Amino acid sequence: MHSTVSLPRAASGFLPDLRRLLRAIARADHAGLRRAADAARALEHDWAQSAPAAALTRLISAVSDALTRRAIALAGADLPPPAARWCWIALGSEGRQEQTFVSDQDNGIVFDDSADPGGLRRHLLPLARRVNQLLDDCGFALCPGGIMAGNPACCLSLHEWRERFDRWISEGDPLALLNATIYFDLRPLAGDLALASALSAWTVRRAADNRRFLFQMADNALRRRPPLGLLHRFAPEKSGPHAGAIDLKHNAAALYVDAARVLGLACGADACGTVGRLRIAAQRQLLHPAEAADWEDSFHFIALLRLRLQQQRYLRGEAMDNYLRPDTLEAGERRALLHALRAAGAMQQRLSQLFLGGGSGL
Repeated sequence: MHSTVSLPRAASGFLPDLRRLLRAIARADHAGLRRAADAARALEHDWAQSAPAAALTRLISAVSDALTRRAIALAGADLPPPAARWCWIALGSEGRQEQTFVSDQDNGIVFDDSADPGGLRRHLLPLARRVNQLLDDCGFALCPGGIMAGNPACCLSLHEWRERFDRWISEGDPLALLNATIYFDLRPLAGDLALASALSAWTVRRAADNRRFLFQMADNALRRRPPLGLLHRFAPEKSGPHAGAIDLKHNAAALYVDAARVLGLACGADACGTVGRLRIAAQRQLLHPAEAADWEDSFHFIALLRLRLQQQRYLRGEAMDNYLRPDTLEAGERRALLHALRAAGAMQQRLSQLFLGGGSGL
């Protein structure tokens, strides 16, 4: 049920603390799990003092994975075991292993095909809802959109998941696909991992073969533009509670995430992380290696700013968010953020060339 913790080399110095924390989580009871989650959060903020952004997001995801696996074990301790193979899947930022200090739940269950999927679903939903509640108690908020394993729409057989993805890929309208993107960041987390791996492999093969689907996904990815104005200077929000600030999540990081998702699906790659997708696109010659490397660095810089911003809010006892005022940055950081936003625009232009007929395509 447990998978190997795989971390970037830059995270190796944090492994002793991580291992101690994972051992505590693995032994925790219900009350202990909440204490372990609190201890994990404090430790993550300590790591933030020196860990690079790429390492820190992977460390946070490793802890989240361990808490989820332990929550599943505790939730199912007094329930009869399911009568079929099943797998807990992570979606969204957890699926991509790109969590920051502010992440709600995005998860689901895939179970083996049977003659009675409804019966198996009724059997699994009480377990899933207990897990969702335990994770909420540990500080992972319930998903406002209901994208959680305890929702019957996210607890499906392998055949039902394939049908759902097939509808999105073959006949999904742009709005439906806009709401479905999070599901394409699917990662097996606990249970029979082969089930979710089979679903992921099937999905990326179907996606890579459907030009209409890739067109629509690319078109959706281009709906948000970098917050830049005349002469490519910052264009922060003009009014409201975040006037003067830029949303680093939706108007910066998401531009990279959405574009890389399309590139990864076009390559038929089962990698669901943004950097992994960019690297595969470069290997498949959809991107020039130099531009892919620049976009990777820019994505990491935005992640660093998000984590540092959230860290500052945390230390001041304020609600953590992703709204940054560029005028609070040092001159070099402002230039680096401007470059990252301009690079996001260049990446979107490349996406348009490849999938929307704006130049040489596939």
